[in-house]
Amino acid sequence: MNKFKNFLNSEIELIFQEIVSIRRHIHQNPELSFAEFQTADLIRQYLKKNSIQFEIVSQTGTIGFIGSGSPCVALRADIDALPIKEETDLEFSSKVEGVMHACGHDMHTAILLGTATVLKKLEPKITGTVKLIFQPGEEKLPGGAIKLINEGVLDAPKPDFVFGQHVDPEKEAGIISISEGTILASADELYITLTGKQSHAAQPHLGNDLILAASSLIINLQSIVSRNRNPLLPGVLSITAINGGSATNILPAKVEIMGTLRSFDQTWRKNALNLIETYIKNISNIYNCNCNFNPALGYPPLNNDFKAVQHIRKIAIDYLGAKKVQLFEPKMWAEDFAYYSQKVPSAFWFLGVKPKETKQIIPLHNSHFSPDEEAIKTGIAIMTLSAYEYLRTKD
Repeated sequence: MNKFKNFLNSEIELIFQEIVSIRRHIHQNPELSFAEFQTADLIRQYLKKNSIQFEIVSQTGTIGFIGSGSPCVALRADIDALPIKEETDLEFSSKVEGVMHACGHDMHTAILLGTATVLKKLEPKITGTVKLIFQPGEEKLPGGAIKLINEGVLDAPKPDFVFGQHVDPEKEAGIISISEGTILASADELYITLTGKQSHAAQPHLGNDLILAASSLIINLQSIVSRNRNPLLPGVLSITAINGGSATNILPAKVEIMGTLRSFDQTWRKNALNLIETYIKNISNIYNCNCNFNPALGYPPLNNDFKAVQHIRKIAIDYLGAKKVQLFEPKMWAEDFAYYSQKVPSAFWFLGVKPKETKQIIPLHNSHFSPDEEAIKTGIAIMTLSAYEYLRTKD
């Protein structure tokens, strides 16, 4: 491992500045889900320059190929940005008003491009195929993963494993965190509309007080988790927006409510959605108003396969040392990588990106999010090893 580690480190150093430049270009030119046309073009031009064959899928998706035949390992990076106005004051801040790579997908894309470069040099020593999945639309339902799967990204050849990683601002740059089992939650979007008769605020008896109805509904919805779910099962129901009314003396004719439901358990997820609908109907009857519940079913829970996790843990410990490879508690985040984990044994891990000189944690989806680019080196190394150590020609 030491000899190969020296080779790997040397190769990563050779391309590091170029990969950082690519990351910064992507960061400056962020594109929203399913509209990542410039990003896709950059990816394809880079693969072409490095003689890596690729296919175009779902317009802005790109699948690169190194090697041929079976066995096969797939490596995935998401490429889309978020509708957030950047406030980092970096020299390479977003040039697109109201759009930002606040979830690190620019890092993911750059790391996989760097990984592709190293693996291409190792191609003669690889038995089988590495699939490089540059996936659009992770941040927006229905998610790019399911679209690519439906278009055959996991076919011909079918991967033995799918591997992916995500930046983690809570851990210092260079730390890998990985655990087996269900690690991320399902995520369903909740859209509730209450409608009724508008009236003067001084005469609430002549109309429907939808503000009161909405308030009662929000409070009662919390008992779905606290009083209907096994306390040992993770679950979150959060109301995140309530919109209605326009003046101090008018009771509105419509109130809109939005929220999210998170769960690790598919049976509880289904039951909770049914309970939400029942609560909405009952509250509406109490306040004599009309209701509409329109949930948008999101990503399923993400499950890390035992063998896949053991493979990643071994190569990460061999490369980084045991102190830099950690377990982590499951998170109530959601990721459409979960769709791959439903079809193929998969492992999804977190790459620490918190700058070592700071104690402050700037979370994901924050306008000040700025990962430490030194973590790119670790990201490339672990992604490269994840495929190479499984597919390399045995001496």
